[in-house]
Amino acid sequence: MTTPHPTSRSSPPPLTPEDARVLLRMLPAEIAPGLSASELDAVEARFGFGFSADHRVFLGAGLPLGSPRWPDWRHGDPDDLAERLARPVEGVLFDVEHNGFWHPSWSPRPSGNSEALKVARAESASVPPLVPVYSHRYLPGTPGEWGHPVLSVVQTDIIVYGNDLADYLRHEFTGRAGGGFGRTTVDFWGYFVNGGPGIDVTAPTPYAPYAVTPQEAVECFRMLALERLIGRRPSPEQLIEAGLTALLLDVETESLPLLAGLTRGEHERADGLFERVLGELGLVDALPADDTDLPWEAARWELVRWWSRLIVNGSLAPGAGGDLITYEGWGALSQPRALRPLVDATDAFYDWEADRAGTREQLAAAIVAEAERLLAGPWPPRD
Repeated sequence: MTTPHPTSRSSPPPLTPEDARVLLRMLPAEIAPGLSASELDAVEARFGFGFSADHRVFLGAGLPLGSPRWPDWRHGDPDDLAERLARPVEGVLFDVEHNGFWHPSWSPRPSGNSEALKVARAESASVPPLVPVYSHRYLPGTPGEWGHPVLSVVQTDIIVYGNDLADYLRHEFTGRAGGGFGRTTVDFWGYFVNGGPGIDVTAPTPYAPYAVTPQEAVECFRMLALERLIGRRPSPEQLIEAGLTALLLDVETESLPLLAGLTRGEHERADGLFERVLGELGLVDALPADDTDLPWEAARWELVRWWSRLIVNGSLAPGAGGDLITYEGWGALSQPRALRPLVDATDAFYDWEADRAGTREQLAAAIVAEAERLLAGPWPPRD
């Protein structure tokens, strides 16, 4: 049984075949004829899962091809498709064996690692499957159900990558997506999204304070304002921390002490005071406009530069920073070639085989090196 978690938004409308054809036309992929109902049934029977309702409508309208990142459900290698279907659970089991992970819904963990892996494998046998959409983006395989968020899955690092299938495709391939993110999915996978160890790219940027000069403190205010422009929401704690840092570095505005001094019970005032500080610093009128075909293009390029600097100076973990640049930069800016090496380095970092090979540290260093390379060139970087 798959029980949804509560969500803060209403369910999206069912995807229609015409909606699916509109989505397919915007994809940078070859579109083969859609899978017939009998072909979809045959895939489900062969691999032992069921497509969710919107996934089934999407594939019935057209089959994206032209890249190994798209699963070819018609002529693809059956072993490859089976491996991709197994990868989410195998990634969890890898973290059980090598990184001490244990899902709270499972029975108590045995003391021996080998026995723990056996129990985890048995517990995972009934886990609702995740079905690949593109690369390591997955939808729960829940026949007849609509509107599950698309998940980005790498071992137990599992994050929401779109409210639903249509929202995900718009964001991944055009940079335009709905506001707010659904936090609901089936119980087992919902743990990782809502309370597990994964990094949520839609959540407040997880950077460590770095400002040591008044100019850097003001820069932090500007970057947080830019994040809000593109739909990201800094937490009250981050806004207060930015205010306190600026105050300690002798930045002076009338409202800054009020923001910096907010207690936990006063967090609802943080947004309003942050707005006042932005105005007092003269930052509001200096924020870039949304005046191109790409959503908040200038703001996103500024943020990509900021996130790159945070990666380089150690204030933002390379994997988390690479995720942000992939999601809010490369994808939203129509996949500029200049960012592709950093995106590829991030993909390699999150490949669960990296842990098996013991190369995660070297791959993190590759992300840092790509960030340094970007910062050393002209900005925005030329394709």
